[in-house]
Amino acid sequence: KNAKDNGVTVIAYDRVINGTDAVDYLVTFDNYMVGQIQGKYIEAMLDLGRPEGLYTMEITSGDPSDINGMLFYNGAMDVLKPYIDSGKLQIKSGQIDYYATATEGWSTDKAWGRAESIIGKFYSGSTTLDAWLCLNDSTALGVAKALETAYTGRYPIVTGQDCEIENVKNIINGKQSMSVFKDTRTLVARTVKMTTQIVEGKTVEVNNTETYNNGVKILPAYLCEPVFVTKDNYKEILIDSGYYTADQL
Repeated sequence: KNAKDNGVTVIAYDRVINGTDAVDYLVTFDNYMVGQIQGKYIEAMLDLGRPEGLYTMEITSGDPSDINGMLFYNGAMDVLKPYIDSGKLQIKSGQIDYYATATEGWSTDKAWGRAESIIGKFYSGSTTLDAWLCLNDSTALGVAKALETAYTGRYPIVTGQDCEIENVKNIINGKQSMSVFKDTRTLVARTVKMTTQIVEGKTVEVNNTETYNNGVKILPAYLCEPVFVTKDNYKEILIDSGYYTADQL
């Protein structure tokens, strides 16, 4: 508000600033697309489009107050919910909606505890778990720990997001299947371009004017496009690009 009152243009970087009309622009990744990528990955790996087969899945969502978490969830559910509704994809815990699957603070330990409880109640013995939709890497790390300590069946597909070092190591070692990569260098470059356009008095380029409502206004936004990393492409995307060194992984 102080900035706005003094004629300063305000850009919300990566996350929405809620409850104020003082924000002029938002630059972030397409968080709905993040969820879509995760959902489509599960859809492809389980080949859900074919008529044969029934599969099981569980969901670990993000912080209940995080608008980004809800966007990730909505993107994934738009892909997977039809299979859940038809019974092809079964959530044996019955925990499906965002708040039922939420993880306060995106906490690894909270995700771990909840996952252990679900595995113990619904996936002991011969009951197979085929996929675990985790909306980010800190929750995926918790789920991977729970699978290691409590699950004895065939290892499921586990999704994630952020390409944290520990999670990339898990991808390499087969404990996580994929992680959506949001390269901060892309976000920085777009922010610099947006800032330059503001300073030079040019029209600020945005590509979304509908999605991000901060409770007071819809923010004109530029949404950068994420990609996903697997064991097959992590060297190309993360090491060859200079984001990480081979020694870090």
